[in-house]
Amino acid sequence: MEDRVSISISDGIADVRLVRADKMNALDAAMFEALVAATDRLSREKAVRVVVLSGEGRAFCAGLDMGRFAAMKDGGNGVPGGEKRDLTIRTHGKANFPQQAVWGWRQLPVPVIAAVHGVAFGGGLQLALGADMRFLSTDARMSIMEIKWGLVPDMAGTPILASLVRDDILRELTYTGRIFSAQEAQGYGLATRVCDDPRAAALEVAREIAGKSPDAIRAAKRMLNNLSVDPAAALLAESVEQQKLLGSPNQTESVRANLEKRAPRFADAG
Repeated sequence: MEDRVSISISDGIADVRLVRADKMNALDAAMFEALVAATDRLSREKAVRVVVLSGEGRAFCAGLDMGRFAAMKDGGNGVPGGEKRDLTIRTHGKANFPQQAVWGWRQLPVPVIAAVHGVAFGGGLQLALGADMRFLSTDARMSIMEIKWGLVPDMAGTPILASLVRDDILRELTYTGRIFSAQEAQGYGLATRVCDDPRAAALEVAREIAGKSPDAIRAAKRMLNNLSVDPAAALLAESVEQQKLLGSPNQTESVRANLEKRAPRFADAG
């Protein structure tokens, strides 16, 4: 886990860092395992009052590792943690294993602040969505990028996005995969703050939260989480749709075309 995610705890604050800087903290199987392990550990840390989640290097998280897309080129499904994983199986309550890498942060009993710099694309954006708040650097960029690869968001992003973003904006971003700025993200409801140093700002707010009653903070998170519609159906729908897309002819063609830097040649939808 330590070669993907580091955790240091001091004065009630868990400072969680993605440490795969040479790959812009891209999501490979080991990163998924480390993220799930991190939330599992933090859920049991009674002394933790708030979590700050950030990435080392040039980016918060560039999304799914390119090696996974290369595996899809010839029809493999590239599913994290095993090529034959059935996404519809619920391994963590309402969520499957890849979803738990995001949903686990939402389930933590304490607030989570994501400090985002560089890019948060695809799965990287969904990871940021798992946090209670998102502080973005002024030059940060985001994208619901899954459509580029012939896929849909399937890491618990859709139920969270639906609670944050206006319906037509969400559809446009999902259908196009357009990259958008930190300032646009704030307008869409995806950025809590835009600041020069999001990690420093997140740690400052974390210290303020850590100084409040831990019982009241945990009670507030439980209460606020219960305001959302039960996400079970949305999480399962993500998995069902993605399961059908993975390895299908048009999805494989999406990957081939992107890797070969050419226009895709799609068959008509079935």
